[in-house]
Amino acid sequence: MHGVFDIVGPIMIGPSSSHTAGACRLGLMSRAILGSQPFTATIELVGSFAATYRGHGTDRAIIAGLLGMSPEDERLPHAFDIAQEMGLTYSFIPVRKSGVHPNTAIIRLTDKDGHTVRVEGASVGGGNIMITELDGFRLELSGTLPSIIIAHLDRPGVIANITHLIAEAGGNIASVRDIREKRGQTALVVIEMDDELPPVYVERIASSRHILTAFTVPKL
Repeated sequence: MHGVFDIVGPIMIGPSSSHTAGACRLGLMSRAILGSQPFTATIELVGSFAATYRGHGTDRAIIAGLLGMSPEDERLPHAFDIAQEMGLTYSFIPVRKSGVHPNTAIIRLTDKDGHTVRVEGASVGGGNIMITELDGFRLELSGTLPSIIIAHLDRPGVIANITHLIAEAGGNIASVRDIREKRGQTALVVIEMDDELPPVYVERIASSRHILTAFTVPKL
């Protein structure tokens, strides 16, 4: 079943829901995952994104998202000027990559404290997005629900402790997926929830045994 906004399209600054609105949300999601204002950004564009990014405003839209703007923000066409004012340096690199959606962007970000993140995702139509890779981990994250992303050591009881704390907070889990590189090594769990988890419980999860990092990503 599709909602009216899947058919008509999102409220946005044009010209294209997939090349502009979706691109902006990719930038916005990447910023949320970094957890701070990016200082430098390298954006690789694949397929249709690579071929038409200037004409469709994909480049401006991604930068607008990295600056915290939503697709309907009237400042979006001026994103390059605002980025310069805010000290964000960026570059766009068209690349070839097989086996991915034609509207794919690979976004590498660094903040002023040196924290880095690599986010790969696609604009899948109607302004909707799907994050498909985070720092080498394959995942599926649409931004349609608030989420908590947790990097942890693959040890018995870790997931049980996380879900216990979420239940204690009164949170309701919509989906959960745990991805690991190898047994006993680093893993990533992505939990989509009906509502955002209170910060105190995010901190409790982050300070739990075998947890490396834990952060929330709001609903876009």
